[in-house]
Amino acid sequence: MAPRVTICDGCCCGRVEKGNHEAPIEYLRSAWKENELKEQVKLTISGCLGPCKMNNVSLITSGSERIWLGKLNDIEYYEAIVDWAKDIADGSGKLIVPEKLAKLQFDPLA
Repeated sequence: MAPRVTICDGCCCGRVEKGNHEAPIEYLRSAWKENELKEQVKLTISGCLGPCKMNNVSLITSGSERIWLGKLNDIEYYEAIVDWAKDIADGSGKLIVPEKLAKLQFDPLA
């Protein structure tokens, strides 16, 4: 099963009117299309993923592995997700959190 990047676009994430940063949904869709990633790494834009206190949340899954990222409050983090997906798609990357994103990783059950 291909790895999947799920971007929350629910009740809080990406909601500027609630004081949160915009989630660049169109940028991500365009990047996936431009880099032909959809077969190797799936992109899902979802409703609420749950951990709203970490607003602007992403969940990366591969098999049984889950990596939660929160506080994605700058385009540079989404660019890093795209770069990571490109590395995974070309076979050079692994499901290891890149350094730029590591500080944003969290456990939703903690």
